[in-house]
Amino acid sequence: MKLNLEIRPILSALLRSKTGAILVALQVAISLAILTNAVYIVKLRMEVVARPSGVAEENDLFSINISNRKVADHTEQIATQKQEEATIRGVSGVQGVTRVSQTPLSWSGSTTGVSLDRKQAATSANVSMYIASESVMKLWGLKLADGRDFNQGEFREIDTSTSKEFPNVVIITKVLAEKLFPGQASVVGKTIYFGTGDDAYETRIIGVLERLQTHAAQIGEKGEISVVLPIRMSNDPYSKYSVRAEPGQRERVMKDVEMALRKASATPIIVNLRNLQEDRSRRYRADNGLAWMLIAVCVLLLLVTASGIVGISSLWVTQRRKHIGVRRALGARKIDVLRYFVTENFMITTFGIACGLALAIGLNQLLVSKLELTKLPAAYLLGGSVIFWILGIIAVVGPAARAASISPATATRST
Repeated sequence: MKLNLEIRPILSALLRSKTGAILVALQVAISLAILTNAVYIVKLRMEVVARPSGVAEENDLFSINISNRKVADHTEQIATQKQEEATIRGVSGVQGVTRVSQTPLSWSGSTTGVSLDRKQAATSANVSMYIASESVMKLWGLKLADGRDFNQGEFREIDTSTSKEFPNVVIITKVLAEKLFPGQASVVGKTIYFGTGDDAYETRIIGVLERLQTHAAQIGEKGEISVVLPIRMSNDPYSKYSVRAEPGQRERVMKDVEMALRKASATPIIVNLRNLQEDRSRRYRADNGLAWMLIAVCVLLLLVTASGIVGISSLWVTQRRKHIGVRRALGARKIDVLRYFVTENFMITTFGIACGLALAIGLNQLLVSKLELTKLPAAYLLGGSVIFWILGIIAVVGPAARAASISPATATRST
């Protein structure tokens, strides 16, 4: 009953001064709608950035690109590759090295289409193709979900300029296995083709990886559709090696490896080194930038909303000095005045939150249809509502405390 007696005069006062209340409620509504969706987008971006690549202990890995070497025949090129691997392996602190065509998250690499039948008009999936001269399972710490790794006899040395030879075994990722053979308990032993038509290369699946992100690390399942092929190729314009250093030794090892390669080469070579952390940072630079921008927007929205509530409340305190003085003269306590303003602001904020929830859901539906986002969870709506309720109370405490401190004599003095 007492609460009703307090709310009725508050509503009456708000109806006489609707503009300020509407502006605050509108500000709360817009801020809530933007805040909840922005925070959800930040969460989704951070989940993308934190996705595991499938590579264990990423901080210990780096890659080397070597170019500007003289043209040689297939045999000499293969010998040079093996000599470079031996040079790298001989550097103190190197745990392993493998010549590869590309590395995860590097943005640089090749893709190709795979199919289940040569007669298909189009391929079944576009895959990121990792070509390795030795096993990357151990080097990268990849985990098998099914099957086995390549054995030594399955690796091929191929001159791509003269030979159409292709390995007859392949390791694929779990995501690709589920895409090609949905519902199958095991795909080990099944046949897939690289390309379509009579020229398609037939291969047999011998292993399934839990995870291996593509070189582009796309969002969704496309980012984990990869295959590994056991090939050492010649007639490449460059050689790329993936190297694992001992824990904590990566930076020193990178410098020593570069010096060793330059010293071992009979002709000047161009050596570029980059660690996997740099690749990850570069790949997700835009995602991190978007996340921090949205965080800044959220903070600014909260500050602007709080400032608006403080400003309107301070204005009302000034306008109602005589009213406050009369209430104090009639026996109202400081706590009663304080409660009046807090309750008034709570009512305005609640109305703004109600409108904001509807606006947030509508905005989310728009983002879902345009940007392929998922539905906004109810927890974000509830959390956003609580934040604005708390913000409203905190923002009004200062003006309300000043109102409660006004003495009856001062407030009712004629001006």
